[in-house]
Amino acid sequence: MSRTGTSCSLGYVRSRAAEGARVSSEGVTVVALLADPDAPTEVARRMVRMLPARLAARAGRGRRFEVRVVSEPFTVECEDPSTLMGRIADRASEEGWDIVVALTDLPLHTQGRKLVVNLDHEHGLALLSLPALGGFRLQTKARRAVEETVIALAERPATVAEKRQQWEPSRAAFAGRLTPIRPGPVGEDESTDLRYVVSGPRGYVRVLAGMVRANRPWRLVPGLSKALAAALATGAVATVNSTVWSLAEALSAPRLVIATVGSIALMIGWLIVDAELWHRSTESSPEAKLRANLYNASTVVTVGIGVLVCYAGLIVINLVWALFILNDRVFASMTRAPLDAAGYLTLSWFVASTATVGGALGSGLESDEAIRAAAYSKREQERRNMLQDQE
Repeated sequence: MSRTGTSCSLGYVRSRAAEGARVSSEGVTVVALLADPDAPTEVARRMVRMLPARLAARAGRGRRFEVRVVSEPFTVECEDPSTLMGRIADRASEEGWDIVVALTDLPLHTQGRKLVVNLDHEHGLALLSLPALGGFRLQTKARRAVEETVIALAERPATVAEKRQQWEPSRAAFAGRLTPIRPGPVGEDESTDLRYVVSGPRGYVRVLAGMVRANRPWRLVPGLSKALAAALATGAVATVNSTVWSLAEALSAPRLVIATVGSIALMIGWLIVDAELWHRSTESSPEAKLRANLYNASTVVTVGIGVLVCYAGLIVINLVWALFILNDRVFASMTRAPLDAAGYLTLSWFVASTATVGGALGSGLESDEAIRAAAYSKREQERRNMLQDQE
């Protein structure tokens, strides 16, 4: 099985580029934001209203821009940047767009490096990988990156000196404070003439954060209805159980922490194993193993954040239930300890750990498709389904 898109259809359409500004016959530069469905389309639609005015202000000289959002799965069954650039070129040729900036929430790799953006100045094309922008302030970072890319593609410099001056967009629009980017190597047979990549541990963390952000882990909680029902039922019963009261009062803080870590780890492990979320690469190359590690790390972090949110919610719900249902005299008679604020919090904390274990068992009632839908973005689901079909 190959993840580099060797089986993808290329179909690259080349045309001779004229020198000067990219302007359509109506005197307006038509910019298409070709976005994968789900998160990339949402990002593109949020910026489309303000983008024409911002581009016109930056370009000056009375330039006008028309920005269109086109949502389609242009990355389906393919993760090879060169092949994707070919697909983008085909769409640009079909529609007559002047500039195309393609947005995807898939992490793309090229020659062992994590891709940020590919630019083809001759044809006015760009491919932007959103996870490489990191997991925080994604909308602002994406807008800045798109603006810088469009401005860089809007002109066709006539001389080599002009190319050096105008063709390279500012790296600040793509780089983070702790994660610098740099130009990546470009093959002689590629249409891409400029590529930005990130590498090293900081680049890994940045892309991982972007992948987790694209998966939107907070959706895991409402997506696991049966597991939540089991956890809430377990918590409701445990809260009124005198044996649980005695255990909660007897356990020290370190043991409560161990119970918390153990229950959360059990829930994460059960979800990953039961729904077969762990990916094993069939390729032996170091790059394939690195990609598999990245995908699996994003799975663990995504599911982990979702379970942590669920755990915090269980503590709150258990606390409210305990305040409503418990009688301090009965509690004191069974545990020989007063039911004060610390007692309520300790009991709710311990019951949340117990309920999380019950939720892990209840998650076995969920279908694998439901768990994947809750844990992954639409594009990531399609990518994993494609890989399973190829295996």
